Amino acid sequence: MKDKQRYSFVILRYVHDVLTEEFINVGVVLYVPEEGRVLARTRSTMGRLRGVFPDLDREAFVATMANVRYGFRRIARRKKTSELFRQESIESVAREAVPHDDSSLQWSSIGGGFSANVQETFDRLYSQFVARYDQRSTHRRSDEEIWRPVVAKLEELNLADILQEKVISGALDDVTFKHAWKNGQWHVYEPVSFDLAEADSIKGKAREWLGHLAAVVADGRSEPFKPHFFVGAPTDDRLKDAYEVAKKILRQAPNEPEVFEEDQLDDFVHRIEDEVRAHGHLPGRNTVQVTVELKKPD
Repeated sequence: MKDKQRYSFVILRYVHDVLTEEFINVGVVLYVPEEGRVLARTRSTMGRLRGVFPDLDREAFVATMANVRYGFRRIARRKKTSELFRQESIESVAREAVPHDDSSLQWSSIGGGFSANVQETFDRLYSQFVARYDQRSTHRRSDEEIWRPVVAKLEELNLADILQEKVISGALDDVTFKHAWKNGQWHVYEPVSFDLAEADSIKGKAREWLGHLAAVVADGRSEPFKPHFFVGAPTDDRLKDAYEVAKKILRQAPNEPEVFEEDQLDDFVHRIEDEVRAHGHLPGRNTVQVTVELKKPD
């Protein structure tokens, strides 16, 4: 039986939005230190990526991937003439081709193991982490799309105009909430779509909101406010576990946020209505005065 060889690998990620940190895996690099052998592969076409990121710049993306492949070809040529190459790590090899910076291309954490067939292992990793995006993608809903049913319900109740944008300021950060109203303290409402492509993206978006709220209340000087999140679930059932974790992260944020899901739409809107009515802020409705003249019978 062939002896197993130790290997390490990293995944190349295309980070489409630095704010949501949503990404797609676009390449794999595997390193066998005993041989100084590097296997690298990146996608050469967009595949179904436009289905996940409709505004992705095709020409820029294809050109970027070509530059990455050129970098690994250059590394491969160097390794043939340098014995010192075997002393390098997967991290140094990867960052030589794609330096660590704030660009849209980022490396994952390092993985590894032992394999009796390195090429077979590499092919499996590429299929698992990259090629699966060649499958047909579904439309992923934005925060604004998640909020539309709420707006429709509020308009029915003549409440849509009572909500306004509000900036909550703290010593470390400011957070803009798109929908808010005040009755002694601010009630802020924010749609959050977790209909993303990756489990890490879903949890990362929740952690981002956790960080925002923590930064605002850090010094205790921000205006009193109560956060409410209306969240959208991922369309991919395989991401349900990450979605459950994301909701728990939101609920652990400062000021005890309330989290409502899409099947709680009526409860969510009625909560807003009840709070507005209870504090006398319900907008006036058009009324028609009817006068009835009563005549004495003859």
